[in-house]
Amino acid sequence: FGMEALPRARARSPSESPTRTISHFARLARRAAVAVERALPHPGSVAPFRAPQQCLHPKRELTFFREPRTMSTITVDNINAKVREMQYAVRGAIVQRAGEIEDGLKADPSKYPFDKVVYCNIGNPQSLGQKPISFFRQVLALCDYPDLLLAPGIEKTFPEDVRKIAKDILDNTTGGTGAYSHSQGVAFMRKMVAAGISDRDGHPCDVNDLWLTDGASVGCHYLMKTLITDERDAVLTPIPQYPLYSACLALYGGTLLPYYLREEQGWALDVAELKSQTDKARGEGKNVRALVIINPGNPTGAALGLDNQKEIVQFCKDEGILLVADEVYQENVYAEGKSFTSFKKVVRDLGVDIPIVSLNSTSKGFFGECGRRGGYMEVCGIDKGVAEQLYKLSSVGLCSNLAGQIVMALVMKPPKEGDASYPLYKQEKDDILSSLKRRAVTLVNGLNALEGVSCQEAEGAMYAFPKIDLPAKFLKEAEGSGMAPDALYCMRLLEATGIVVVPGSGFGQVEGTWHFRTTFLPAEADIEGVVQKMTKFHGDFMDAYRN
Repeated sequence: FGMEALPRARARSPSESPTRTISHFARLARRAAVAVERALPHPGSVAPFRAPQQCLHPKRELTFFREPRTMSTITVDNINAKVREMQYAVRGAIVQRAGEIEDGLKADPSKYPFDKVVYCNIGNPQSLGQKPISFFRQVLALCDYPDLLLAPGIEKTFPEDVRKIAKDILDNTTGGTGAYSHSQGVAFMRKMVAAGISDRDGHPCDVNDLWLTDGASVGCHYLMKTLITDERDAVLTPIPQYPLYSACLALYGGTLLPYYLREEQGWALDVAELKSQTDKARGEGKNVRALVIINPGNPTGAALGLDNQKEIVQFCKDEGILLVADEVYQENVYAEGKSFTSFKKVVRDLGVDIPIVSLNSTSKGFFGECGRRGGYMEVCGIDKGVAEQLYKLSSVGLCSNLAGQIVMALVMKPPKEGDASYPLYKQEKDDILSSLKRRAVTLVNGLNALEGVSCQEAEGAMYAFPKIDLPAKFLKEAEGSGMAPDALYCMRLLEATGIVVVPGSGFGQVEGTWHFRTTFLPAEADIEGVVQKMTKFHGDFMDAYRN
């Protein structure tokens, strides 16, 4: 207002009093303020501003705006539509309801017909009582509190190999665990991971191909952000799938190109299905950029055979498609006659030159260090310029957390025979894996005993994915509930037993079929009780809705 008003005030006669000149300026400013206020979308939208008193007529006070108002409202209707459309069933409505029930039990333990909520919805072993591996926690303790290395009697609490690796990590980590690291991870830790990959595969691993990430999911986000340009870009994704992939594709605007696993054949992967879906998508103008393989499978628990893996690699070579190998359950294979082989090893053994991205995590296996958020992404055979863009993406987040980097390094280079920590480490590992195998058998057998339920063997991972034949009466009731039938079934199971599982509709399934995913992570002493509760609930449910 002043730039326009002040020259007019100065144009007055020199004999005019200063008070009148200022009064004139004040009147002009007030008029301008009123005009601006009327022009605002919401009158009175700015907090009052009062001009300094010495600038005004002695008897006047200038207030530019009368009333404050709140900021423009942000609602779910005007946020990014891709965020709104993205779904992640593993922590969806059923889990939210479980949290409400848990709060209700704390306030009134008699409110529900059970005394606790059992979270079988997610692979989170330590939340269900699994003990951490001593070696990992001992190294972490020394890295986080280095003064312990100098404490008297330290050798009585921390074995020699623990002290050595902790000292090596600290000597090669500038600033310790509280400082930022290189955006791809501390070089020393990446060298440990690379050495572990080389030992596993019998082929070298270049430390520059490795990104240490906050869990495998961050690597997936980096990859999808880089690959997806618009909805024409498609990624072959297994159905059922871990919903991280559908969520990322929805968030970044890509297309999920489904290939259906063969449930009746133990969730087998048919390469002919990959070819058919690829040809169809290309005929519709899609650019098929990548193939996602989850091995062992989530949610299916299936473990691929070596011959099948070779077929998949050949398919990627023939079609010019990036292979994304999600291998976070590589330590979790239980089926007789089956073992884990990395896709990178298959590629190298075949001498095939294809781009491949491998993902791993500290959250699964026998260690279950989910809260540490450790993982790695190994990127092989891609253009150098693309690698630079991936580095740029990782640098925006500065670095992954140091505790996760340390655990990932220890997972890949654990104690070896002859090390002081090896006997305890091997005992803990063997006890956990053998217990998981027994629990898997108990759960699958219990599910297969239920009316209208069939469940394939859990060959690996941490899950069973049973199919349920839901009664027609219940399907009709579900139509009016606003929920998918399997989601409504899971909600009823929760309300009756306190057991939290995830509906198959959150993972994808053949149309007209219904499933749910459950972990077999409850402690061995509790898994029978989980099966008994499921059995009673399902029997009552079928009696109530029997045709």
